[in-house]
Amino acid sequence: MSARFSLLSPLLAALPPRVPLGFARRPFSCIPRMAEVTPAPTTLLSGLTVAEDTAAAETALPSVSVVPTTTAEGAPPLQLFNSMTKKKELFVPRVEGKVGMYVCGVTPYDFSHVGHARAYVAFDVLYRYLKFLGYEVKYVRNFTDIDDKIIKRANQNGETVTSLSSRFINEFLADVAELQCLPPSDEPRVTEHIEHIIELITEIIKNDKGYVVDGDVYFSVDRFPEYLSLSGRKLDDNLAGSRVAVDPRKQNPKDFALWKAAKEGEPFWESPWGHGRPGWHIECSAMSAHYLGHVFDIHGGGKDLIFPHHENELAQSRAAYPESEVKCWMHNGFINIDDQKMSKSVNNFFTIRDIITLYHPLALRFFLMRTHYKSDVNHSDKALEIASDRVYYIYQTLYDCDEVVSLHGQENISVPVPAEEQKLVDDHNKAFLESMSDDLRTTDVLDGFMELLKAINSNLNDLKKLQQKLEQQKKKQQQQKKQQQQKQQKPQKQPEDHIQALAALSAEVKSKLSILGLMPPSPLAEVLEQLKLKALSRAGLTEESLQEQIEQRVAARNNKQFDVSDQIRKDLVSKGIALMDEPTGTVWRPCERE
Repeated sequence: MSARFSLLSPLLAALPPRVPLGFARRPFSCIPRMAEVTPAPTTLLSGLTVAEDTAAAETALPSVSVVPTTTAEGAPPLQLFNSMTKKKELFVPRVEGKVGMYVCGVTPYDFSHVGHARAYVAFDVLYRYLKFLGYEVKYVRNFTDIDDKIIKRANQNGETVTSLSSRFINEFLADVAELQCLPPSDEPRVTEHIEHIIELITEIIKNDKGYVVDGDVYFSVDRFPEYLSLSGRKLDDNLAGSRVAVDPRKQNPKDFALWKAAKEGEPFWESPWGHGRPGWHIECSAMSAHYLGHVFDIHGGGKDLIFPHHENELAQSRAAYPESEVKCWMHNGFINIDDQKMSKSVNNFFTIRDIITLYHPLALRFFLMRTHYKSDVNHSDKALEIASDRVYYIYQTLYDCDEVVSLHGQENISVPVPAEEQKLVDDHNKAFLESMSDDLRTTDVLDGFMELLKAINSNLNDLKKLQQKLEQQKKKQQQQKKQQQQKQQKPQKQPEDHIQALAALSAEVKSKLSILGLMPPSPLAEVLEQLKLKALSRAGLTEESLQEQIEQRVAARNNKQFDVSDQIRKDLVSKGIALMDEPTGTVWRPCERE
């Protein structure tokens, strides 16, 4: 039996049968405010565009007259932080109305970790917001499907490089779909673009910026004076041999490989320099130019890629084609564990699969968005629990609202949205656009939803009280007297005012959640049930074992053994399960552990 607000008794009677979820409401004041982190079953994609996804969310509401706020009209000019200039800049695309964006992808030799999720959620938010602003976005994200790590892992497994990389590409795509990341426009693989890579290396050598040694090709940093212009490092900071042994054949120990001569037993391709395969950095220069041209708008990735990967990309591209340019370089912060960057190389990582086994994927997405994309995020169970608690509250509030508003879907409600709620909607829309257009300040955006959700719950409560009041007036046959009293008082909201207010508030929340990729494509009831099942799993409980403890607590209360009943409640809260006593019985919901 649902433990949502007991609203109008005739409305409850009219509700269609549904699967009992056992939800319990939680007052807004009990929802924890997440602290800003300083540097410091499964929900799949609906397959809709942002606009379609938003429209789908809105069509779930009844046909009451609500002013839509899903337009980008009134959005301030977009400003983005450019890692090259080290400052926020007005974003002006190279071609009006169109954006070309390249984001470095994964090396698919294992399951992707939460650090990968950090990057791809961050740039999915940018992708979605650009589309919302009306841009036609060509978003390219590659796969490095030939690499030393892939070759080593394939040999260990006794499988081919292609088999291993294809398998983990599919696993990666499943993971980011769970996180509701929209598919990019293109997802090229390195092995599909060897021809373009060879052409680029040929141009670099032709322009005297590269040299060949025994089938290997190296980039000469001494012949490219602009080298290190992105990272701002000094050449002496690049300690040769810090990652791999210094090759004495290099003209400068800091030179890097463009093409690697084939070793025995390794995959290879024919080239003008003999059998071999590409170096790591050259692939992105070749693929970004192939799909977006030599000049494009945005190049993104984790901040660990600024040097050497993006620095080397920039050098290679301009060495081959001097007109090459990225208008805005963008980099996201790390996921840290114990103040150390999450990385497979130091074996201090959690895979996306690890996390979404215990937490809903949208809770993980919320957690990642809760910190500004440029800042580092400190991973902790506590922060994930708070994120999970917050998304549960958001979806439960929307669910409760929909349950009431949907009952009025066939009525012709012509009254306008009350001024108070319309102002809330308008103010929220304005604040949302200002925050997102100011370098994607998602922390402020997520906090901004709370006022609307509080207003929804306030209207639900007021509607319940109003109906109870009207019923009491009728039973006591004092309608005439009450009406006279009301005439002498400030005009009060009527039920239709609350319905309009609820519909407007809900539409605003849903439309903005859709833009952020946080609006579930499946029914809210299903998502709430999934969140509850994840909470049970984290608590090490089953529905049956939890129900047994609830019954034990009820028995203890009936026997006035309040110390026993209080202890049961405390023990469950310590496991992330909160009990609420409702008129219809005791119900539970997930909560933050104490």
